[in-house]
This record gives sequence, structure tokens and C-alpha cells, in this order.
Amino acid sequence: MKAHIGVDSKSKIIHAVVATAANVADSQVLPDLLHGEETRVWGDRAYQGQTAAIRQCAPRAQDMTHRRCRNRGEVDEIQRAKNRNKSRVRAKVEHAFGVIKNIFGFVKLRYKGLMKNANRLFVTCALANL
Repeated sequence: MKAHIGVDSKSKIIHAVVATAANVADSQVLPDLLHGEETRVWGDRAYQGQTAAIRQCAPRAQDMTHRRCRNRGEVDEIQRAKNRNKSRVRAKVEHAFGVIKNIFGFVKLRYKGLMKNANRLFVTCALANL
């Protein structure tokens, strides 16, 4: 199971949660994580190349996802520095995963079936917002 969450970078409040099977790519659930009022969308390289999906769901949002900095063994230092700056904002968002995993113990699945585990995830995210 994978937990995909949408978090406000300023207040660290979780506003969207999607639970999928582990074989579902991160980029497939991106439209479910956006509410349309975003001004910037931060993400790791799993969301790279999803600018069209971001524009469709949130027309005013800038695509601030990580880009590939290695090309055929050569490192683009400018892109690497941009990714490092983007990681500073993403670290605030990863705080929600730390709360879910460390405080609430959501590390291993407890039940058989996606629906039961998704329900537990939704409740855990609601408690993390408190």
C-alpha cells in the first residue's frame, strides 16, 4: 500500500489523502491530491513531467517538482542547486509523514485489504491535523 498525501507547506495541514496499491505510480494520483487553489506544487522526481496534469487541475500553480540533474554521467550543478532549494520546502511537507509513522505507528499494514488500511490511514491523517 502507498499513502499519497497533499499538504499545505505553510501550515503543514493535510488536505488530501489517497491510498493505492503499491504498484500504482505516484504520477497517476496527482490530480486527486490537488484542490485547485494551489500557487505552487512541490514534489519529488516521481511527479516529474506532470506539468500538463498540474495545469489542468490547478491553473494558477507553478510546477516546482524536482528535475533530473544527471544526464549521461554528467552532473548539471545548476539543476542540482535548484533541487536542493526545492528540498527545503519539501522537508516541511515530509513532517506529516514523520508524525504518521513515528507517533501513530503507521509503519506496517495491520489488516488484509486496501479498504480497511485506507480507512485507518484517513483517521490517522485526521488525527495528525489536530
